[in-house]
Amino acid sequence: MRNTSASPSRSWAIAELAQELEISTRTIRFYEEKGLISPERTSGNQRIYSKRDRARLKLILRGKRFGYSLEEIGEMIGMASVDLDEAEQIKRSLAYGDKRLEEIRQRIEELKMLAEDIETMRAKLLAKLRELEPQGGNGSHEPGGDTGA
Repeated sequence: MRNTSASPSRSWAIAELAQELEISTRTIRFYEEKGLISPERTSGNQRIYSKRDRARLKLILRGKRFGYSLEEIGEMIGMASVDLDEAEQIKRSLAYGDKRLEEIRQRIEELKMLAEDIETMRAKLLAKLRELEPQGGNGSHEPGGDTGA
């Protein structure tokens, strides 16, 4: 019944897509409920996924890997019931990508400052410990050193 050739009319059952994309069938149905994909249905009400549905699922999964919310992904690729032209999709994706890059750069700066703060505190604590320990103490407190425990 299903066309398994590489023709444009190729279709997939939900289990086939789930296996291929390494996601659950429930995840695919969830994306359908959110309006991100819109599979056809057979007369027996079985979902049949087109190449377009498969491509959209791949875009959704890529967006999730990049940290986008489903709402943001929907904005970028358009809802399944609305056909965005390719230029509009690219513009939206670029805008979200620029925003995400700025967030990442800010987080990197925050992490650098945190690392510097921790290194400063560590140096102060090591200096204080050296003051408190008797001369010739047997413990090393450098990274990877023996703590005397």
